[in-house]
Amino acid sequence: MESAKSSITPMATTCRLSKSESKQFDNPTLYRSIVGALQYATITRPDLAYSVNRVCQFMGNPLDRHWVAVKRILRYLQGTLGIHLKVVVSVSSLPITLTGLCDADWATDPDDRKFVSGACLFVGPNLVTWWSKKQQIVSRSSTEAEYRSLALAAQEMIWIESLLSELKIPHQIPLILCDNLSTVSMSHNPVLHNKTKHIELDLFFVRDRIQAKSLQVKHIPSYFQTADVLTKPLATDRFLTLRKQLKVVDLAFLVNYPQF
Repeated sequence: MESAKSSITPMATTCRLSKSESKQFDNPTLYRSIVGALQYATITRPDLAYSVNRVCQFMGNPLDRHWVAVKRILRYLQGTLGIHLKVVVSVSSLPITLTGLCDADWATDPDDRKFVSGACLFVGPNLVTWWSKKQQIVSRSSTEAEYRSLALAAQEMIWIESLLSELKIPHQIPLILCDNLSTVSMSHNPVLHNKTKHIELDLFFVRDRIQAKSLQVKHIPSYFQTADVLTKPLATDRFLTLRKQLKVVDLAFLVNYPQF
C-alpha cells in the first residue's frame, strides 16, 4: 500500500457495507489484523472514527467489499501521515467552556437499520473525546435516535464537568449542540407523550439537568454540525471542512503551538 494512490477521504459517500453483498474474503486473518491495528489510529485521529467503526463490524465474516473499504482507509492514511490532532493552551483567566456536538444518521445500515451515534466534546478549544458507534436498539424515528445520542453526550459531559470540579478548575455550564429541532424541543418540554414513553429514561436524565441549570441544549444548523463526520461518509469538501473543525490539521500548522 506504500505505493498506492492516496485517497482524500477514508470512505466513499456511496459506500454502504452489508453482511451479504459479495463473496467471502479469502484471508480473514489479514483483515482482522489490519482492522485491529486501525483501531489504535482512532485514538488520535477522530476523522477515522466512523470508517474504522464500520469495517470493525464485519470482523467475524469479512467479504471482498469490506476489504476494499479497508484498503481505502489505508490509502487515506498513507496520504495524511502529516496531519495530527491540534492541542493549544486555553486562556487560564476565564472559566473553561465545555461544548459538545452530537448527531445520528438516518438508519443507513442495510442489515439491521440501527442508527449510528456520533459526538465530539471540547474542553475550551481542544477536542478531548469523541465516538462513532452503532446504537444498541432500533429507533423508530430520527428524533428518537438523536435524543439517545444527546443523552449519551450529556452523560459524558457530566463526567468531564465533575472531573474539572474535583480539580478545582473553573468552567462554564456545559453546552450541547444538536441539529434536530424536535430533539432540542423535547429536551426543554416538561410534558411527556405516549409516543415518547419508551425513551423516558433518557428524557428525564437530560431534562433534570436542564431544569437544574447544569446543562444547556441548543440547536445548531446541520451545516455547522461537526459530529456529522462521525455518523456517515461525506463528500470531499464537506469532509475536509469538518475535519478541520475537529482540530485535525496538517503538521505544518502545529509549529506555533506547544506539543503535548
